[in-house]
Amino acid sequence: MNRLVLIFGLLSLFPLPGVSQNLTDMTSDSAGESSVFVPIAKYLQRGDAECLAAWFADNLQVNVMGTISNCSRSQARQIIRNFFTNYTPRNFEIVYKSGTYPMEYAVGNLDSGGNIFTVTILVKTNDSGNYIEQLKIEKQ
Repeated sequence: MNRLVLIFGLLSLFPLPGVSQNLTDMTSDSAGESSVFVPIAKYLQRGDAECLAAWFADNLQVNVMGTISNCSRSQARQIIRNFFTNYTPRNFEIVYKSGTYPMEYAVGNLDSGGNIFTVTILVKTNDSGNYIEQLKIEKQ
């Protein structure tokens, strides 16, 4: 029994792959401010649709170059995955943040090497965490 407790205790120290992250975690940005947009920006820059989708609300609005979809998290993940396949991100930088609790938004520029996109992210905070309610990608 003691071995079993020890094993589970040791396993709890290491995150398991595929297990959802704590969406209330926020990281400091370059100005030292706490921001939910830091990890979201990281996933946009990497073109990581899977990790980005962990921040999606159960239902959200996705607008990719004028095609608007009110969709589920899994549908939005597929839309963003297809976008990243067609336009591989090379850099993403947030240029503006605003809003007040419980709604905040950020605007950033996504460089896909030859194409620049303006990305608008609307995040809502509730008791269970921070979730992307709206994601808009427009070609500049």
